[in-house]
Amino acid sequence: MYIRKKRRMMAEINVVPYIDVMLVLLIIFMVTTPMLTQGVKVELPKSSAEPLEQMTDGKTPLVATVDAAGLYYFEKDAETHGPYTSAELVVEVASWLSIEPGTQVIVKGDHTVSYDAVIRLINVLKNAGAPSVGLMTDPGEGN
Repeated sequence: MYIRKKRRMMAEINVVPYIDVMLVLLIIFMVTTPMLTQGVKVELPKSSAEPLEQMTDGKTPLVATVDAAGLYYFEKDAETHGPYTSAELVVEVASWLSIEPGTQVIVKGDHTVSYDAVIRLINVLKNAGAPSVGLMTDPGEGN
């Protein structure tokens, strides 16, 4: 007569396949991250001015950009949005500022853009409720 032996249940999880999947995902992210483009390509004017102090509460600033073609963009948390018209930009920036009031707003303008285009962008940001607006430049010798 045959008597079956009772097997003990195994209560361990084999994590080797999970480690393999994690390593493959890590390699994929390491390869694709440098390929991502961030922001709008503009040539900033040079200035020897002192940089502004960053906010102490850890909020990333909202960066509004006007490119050489006069199109408006904005960047928040390394994610670029746009192009926008001035009316659309007011709505978008106001919605971001209502979520995070007191966020720094910085204007990034191409060095070929007219002074008028930068001033119009600053007025758009003020209409959206920005408490103060700063200008972004590249470090270097100013003219």
